[in-house]
Amino acid sequence: MGIIIKPLVTEKITAASDKLNSFGFVVSPKANKLEIKQAVEALYNVTVIGVNTMNYAGKDKSRYTKSGFIKGRSNALKKAIVTLKAGDTIDFFSNL
Repeated sequence: MGIIIKPLVTEKITAASDKLNSFGFVVSPKANKLEIKQAVEALYNVTVIGVNTMNYAGKDKSRYTKSGFIKGRSNALKKAIVTLKAGDTIDFFSNL
């Protein structure tokens, strides 16, 4: 399993990419900032200035349905916000 699981494409992160030149990724929970930096630089051929990480715990979910009470749990994940050097950019939609 690699360091980078998938890119995050949300309204908030898209706005940050326009203003601050930063991009979001869901990464492996055991990855540290240096490993994330090296993986992004190798995968997208850009220069990374900074990496901020956030750990999200999984939460219990429950709901009542016609067939009864359903319990579950959302997945725990780790996000990384990567800031790039001025002039560098990542286009997630280039291969569509």
